[in-house]
This record gives sequence, structure tokens and C-alpha cells, in this order.
Amino acid sequence: MNDLIIQNIGQLLLPKATDKPLKGKELDELNIVENGTVVINDGKIVYAGSYTDEYEAQSVIDGYGKVVSPSLIDAHTHLVFGGSREHEMALKRQGADYLEILEGGGGILSTVEATRQASEEELFNQAAKNLTTMIQHGVLAVESKSGYGLNHENELKQLRVSRRLADRFNLDMKHTFLGPHAVPKEAESNEAFLQQMIDLLPEMKDYADFADIFCETGVFSVEESKRYMQAAKEQGFKVKIHADEIDPLGGLGLAIDEGAITGDHLVASSEEDKAKLSDSDTIAVLLPGTTFYLGKEDYADARGMLDNNGAIAIATDFNPGSCVTNNLQLVMSIASLKLKLSANEVWNAVTVNAAKAMDIDGGTLNEGDKANLVLWDAPNHEYILYHYGVNHAEKVIHHGQVRVDNHLEI
Repeated sequence: MNDLIIQNIGQLLLPKATDKPLKGKELDELNIVENGTVVINDGKIVYAGSYTDEYEAQSVIDGYGKVVSPSLIDAHTHLVFGGSREHEMALKRQGADYLEILEGGGGILSTVEATRQASEEELFNQAAKNLTTMIQHGVLAVESKSGYGLNHENELKQLRVSRRLADRFNLDMKHTFLGPHAVPKEAESNEAFLQQMIDLLPEMKDYADFADIFCETGVFSVEESKRYMQAAKEQGFKVKIHADEIDPLGGLGLAIDEGAITGDHLVASSEEDKAKLSDSDTIAVLLPGTTFYLGKEDYADARGMLDNNGAIAIATDFNPGSCVTNNLQLVMSIASLKLKLSANEVWNAVTVNAAKAMDIDGGTLNEGDKANLVLWDAPNHEYILYHYGVNHAEKVIHHGQVRVDNHLEI
């Protein structure tokens, strides 16, 4: 006797299982089964496919012709931080850009101050509230970065909170040491601060899965980023990089050359670097919600990356300054509209490819997979992108158990 059957599914979305990320045209390949059935036992998928009545279970959920997919994966977040920065919206309305706000002591540095002042318990409670919202919206795997401590004590504090969240919520979480996220006021120089962060790498290996750096004008150069990434790899880290968000410095090319698991942002990446994606498994993690919030006209060239047979994923970049949303569904809609992605491409980018960007097993519903899935209150998978800004997740099923039930009887 199985634990649960979901029957009468209108569209069952079954991303392709793959050892490597889906690249180029593959991203538009999505198996959509009409009148589907999912069978779950002991937290694992027993069957996911066309209608069958060959199985029995203790519980049965009627899908009422709605959509079922793997749970969503948010592969780039800054989940743990102190304070908020709503006052910066007025500066943005007056035309101040990201770097101008940073130079004025705002931006990342104001969040650094708030994070340093917050206790570990305060950081945990704030992050737990935001993570709960993510789960309610269908996300069951999250990458969580540090980077608002910028010193030994507070970077560790962020990472400890991140690991506590993973234990408390029993989620697939990966933790990223982003010590070189900005240069703190007290630093003697960029070079001296970068060396401090490099010196922390051996200790951070006990708390973090990845090492990341912000390669951008006014922060860290390509050469400085290369030095950090190579030092991190020597300590056994897989590396990521915030790259080409504002200026085309060559961060994507560096990510590819260094074998980074991801290069993130990539709004200003060069044609030359995008062409290099063809021969690389580095995943371009695109963050269109950030471009939207910053009021920029130019978005990352997702179509160009796919035309170069690149691999892309979509994530929120949830943070208190440049993308203040933990609703991945909203970002999926922005990706469809502004990155010109098909519905199939978007769904693959937040499931199977996002799993590859986090280096986890997830994003698929094959026999033996973890039973992490969502029943969506929508007639088809395109509708969820079309009807934007609301929560379409009706039931979020985690390890075979209904963890969130948003169904309302009218």
C-alpha cells in the first residue's frame, strides 16, 4: 500500500533527467502528460506518468484537472540579512543608480551594518519568515549566501543561521560564502580585504558549500576575482561569481575559464563570452527580478546564451536592496516577458537546471526521486506565468507529505 496518489492531473510536468544541465534547444524540451497520475511511497516517487488505476494508496488527492510539477528551486538568494532598505526607493525614483547609492554609504554597506548589529536569533527569525513565504510559493530548495558580514565573526554568523534554517525546515539548502561581496568601510584597501577573505576560506569550508565573489566596477576586478576563485578551489570549494551585472568586465569568461558551477547576473556580458558557453557546463543564473527592480531597460541576453548552446537557470536574487521579492513565481513571469523565454524554458530553468546550479538531486519526478512537488491551481503551465504576481501553489508536497495547503473553499 502506497502513501499517496495524485490522480486526475490536467498537466503533469516532467523535466528530463540529465547528468548535465539542459543547454540551448534542450531547455525547450519538457514532457507534459495530460490526465496524469503520481504515486508516492515513503517520500519517494513510485510512478509519474499517464493515468493508471494499478496502484492503491492510503490517501488520494484529486488534481481536478490542474497542474503538477516538481517543486521550484531558487538557486540564488541572499536569505540571511539584517534590517531593510525601503528608504532607498526614494533615491531610485530620483535617478540614483546602484553604484551611486553604494558610494553614499547605502546599498550593501547599510545592510552590512544592520546585519552586524543583529543577533543570530534575530537573523534567524527574519530569515525563517522569508523562507516560509518561499515554501508557501512552491520552493523546496534554496541556495543561501553570506556576504553581509564582511568580517570573520559576522560571515560565520550568517552561515550558522543558514545551516540552522536547513535543519529547522528540513530543506535541500546549499550555503555560499560570499565574503568578498563589498569592501567594508574599515578596510585598508581592496587587496588587503580580499586577502582577509581568502584567509577565511579554510574555516568557512566547514560551513559553506560554495565560494562566491562580486566582480564589478568599484568592487573586485577580474584579476582579483580570479585570485579568490583559485584560492577557493584549492580549499575544495566549487565556485560561483556575481559577474557582469553592470559593466562588461569579462566575469562570464572568467567563470567559464575557472570552471565555475555558475556565473550569475550577466546582464552586460560580452558576445565573446556568451559564445564560450557552448563548450562549457557553467550555468548562467539569470536574475531578471533584479533588473526589473533596479528599473533597468536592458535585461540579460537569455536568447543569445541559448543560441550559443548555453545553459541557463532563473532565480530570484532575493535580497534587501536590489530584488526584494521571495516570490519565484513572479520572477518566472518576468523571465518569460523580458527574457523572451518560452513557458517550457522557464519551467526547466527553475527545476532541473536550477538543481544543477545548486549541485543537488532535484527538479525531476522520476521513479526514486524525492517526492517534492506542487499542485498548482491553474489550468495549464503557461497560465502560471500569464497570471502574474499571485500565488498559484495550491498544495506543496515535501517528501511525500502535504506541507502547505492553500486551497480555499468558495
